Amino acid sequence: MPEPNLSDPALYISREISWLEFNKRCLEEANDKSVPLLERAKFLSICHNNMDEFFMIRIYGLLMQSNSTAAILGPDQADPSTVLNRVLKIVGELTKSYESCWKRIRKELSAEGIRIKDINELTPDQRKWTSVFYKERVHPLLTPLALDVSHPFPFISNNSLNLAVEMERNGELNYARVKVPVGIIKRFVEVPSDGPGMDFVFLEDIVKDSVDLLFPGFNVRRTYAFRVTRNADVKVTIDEACDLMEAVEDSLDDRDTGFPVRMTVDGTATKALVSIFGKNLSLSPSQIHTAKNAIALSDLWQIANLNIPKLHEEPFVPYTPAELTEEYNIFDSIKERDWLLFHPYESFSTVVRFVKDAAEDPKVQSIKICLYRIGNDSSIINALKRARENGKTVSVLMELRAKFDENRNIKWAKDLEKIGVHVVFGPVDLKVHCKILQVVRLEGSTLVRYTHMSSGNYNVSTAKQYCDTSFFTVNREIGEDVGELFNALTGYYGPREYKRLLVAPMFVKDRLIEKIDREIGHRNAGGSGYIAMKANGLVDQDIISALYRASMAGVRIDLNIRGLCCLRPGIKGTSDNIRLISIVDRFLEHSRIYYFENNGDPEMYMGSSDLMPRNLIARVEVLFPILDRGMLAEIRDKLLKNHLADNVKARELMPDGSYVKVKLKGKSFRSQTWFIENRGSWHGKG
Repeated sequence: MPEPNLSDPALYISREISWLEFNKRCLEEANDKSVPLLERAKFLSICHNNMDEFFMIRIYGLLMQSNSTAAILGPDQADPSTVLNRVLKIVGELTKSYESCWKRIRKELSAEGIRIKDINELTPDQRKWTSVFYKERVHPLLTPLALDVSHPFPFISNNSLNLAVEMERNGELNYARVKVPVGIIKRFVEVPSDGPGMDFVFLEDIVKDSVDLLFPGFNVRRTYAFRVTRNADVKVTIDEACDLMEAVEDSLDDRDTGFPVRMTVDGTATKALVSIFGKNLSLSPSQIHTAKNAIALSDLWQIANLNIPKLHEEPFVPYTPAELTEEYNIFDSIKERDWLLFHPYESFSTVVRFVKDAAEDPKVQSIKICLYRIGNDSSIINALKRARENGKTVSVLMELRAKFDENRNIKWAKDLEKIGVHVVFGPVDLKVHCKILQVVRLEGSTLVRYTHMSSGNYNVSTAKQYCDTSFFTVNREIGEDVGELFNALTGYYGPREYKRLLVAPMFVKDRLIEKIDREIGHRNAGGSGYIAMKANGLVDQDIISALYRASMAGVRIDLNIRGLCCLRPGIKGTSDNIRLISIVDRFLEHSRIYYFENNGDPEMYMGSSDLMPRNLIARVEVLFPILDRGMLAEIRDKLLKNHLADNVKARELMPDGSYVKVKLKGKSFRSQTWFIENRGSWHGKG
């Protein structure tokens, strides 16, 4: 039997279709009645957020490539026009599924006393209240814009919520657009209620109810909500006359004004009105989606965050190893042994404390850190400022191009620069995505490097929602490697030698393929051959081909890939030794673990890099080795294997690209529940 052609497009899944499959898995959580109600509302909000980002980042590229004679094809080699048509069809189906899900959740919310009412369901007193609220709080914020030959078609900003108003005067039909001030005012307006529970009404419904006040002399016939999504994948252009910060700031002006890629509109809107908007926005009918209930339910976070404990997952207190509590000197504890924390089951406050203690410790000479997404919590930033005030050398590599966090990162960078922190922005042609932190401490006459590396950002808020690994060490070779990488990032970036780290874009891809090939060699020599990988995305064709070759050689491969995946498991003769699952649960799976059995001498790497071209060739990423044998065994047996054993929230990827529930064999096992109940149990003494 001839060996399969590993370049055959049939062996690969379209990344866009795979992305939509991930959103279907999120929707399953929103529909799952075993999930607490407000958590289901959260997942529905995530679905809408994900879809917005998908259109802002991916669709424009497909549109442009559909009209190009030099389209860049993915490993599936699908024509961009074909993919675009498939995607838009699936999105239309998903939009209807979102609608059905919202209808059910809204009904269940009402049964729990959280009533999202239509305006005509309000009591007379509540109608009076909304009328006053409109006049005092809303009306002054509105600007009606006419749509006629004497007025240019108004600019509609990205993802803003709007009303299209159809009205009549003297037998003539007229149209106008009104922007709803969501953001200035919360989307769900709580209306005073005499009885138990809470009553909410949509802000746009309050505007609709009084919209005639904006158009005196007209007879308002109908009002429809709509929303336009624009391309937001802005490109940063650097020239000799500007620096990177100026270039990023300039590029952000294009985000709200990008090319329209989608319109979502009230399902009752007339064909004439939809045609007007479609024509003026250059949208095809397939790019216009209708919704009969509410649109743009990314704002549902407001309801999902209501403080009603019985409708949320049961809270828990994150674990902190005794040696990392404030009763111990954190530097002594790290010097005693390596530590691997697993957030959010273990507290991220340990990382914050590490930076704070370094800022105050008189023995600490310098702090260096890479920041990608920091969030609004200023704990880390304040600690770095305090370190500078205490006379320490502080260097920050701030990645200004972290998508949708650019403005926040620019603000933090300017704040740090003002007090004398060395702020740099890394190579112009590479995003710096690695998560590394190093504290240099003078102990006697010796400088000791304390190094922290992570799969997640130095972000206090997301550390409570993302499953990330966090590693502390004083290993000399790792410390020297991290110091060398910082020198490359703050100086002139280029190839350098590293003793222990795998650094992208130079080494990660080639080294991982070498380790996959080594498993093939062990298998061919009569050994077992085993690979386990946990990541967020698997798209790179060379990595996938290497995994196919390993499977064909008889190497057993377990993959836990949360999101995008272009590999097709279970194909006879090619990938029948590969099993692949995805877990979507209470927390966002975000850690990366790469394990190679190596014929009884196992190796494990962890860090920031996924198996996608952007990570492997367009970013600075770091994978670090787990050198302590006891720690490696604990991570393998308690983190990696328990994820792979999940049969409650896990979905298995089929050869056709669909995902199905893992078949229940024996007792049910939900990995995230196990991690909550057994948090900290992976700290076996090496």
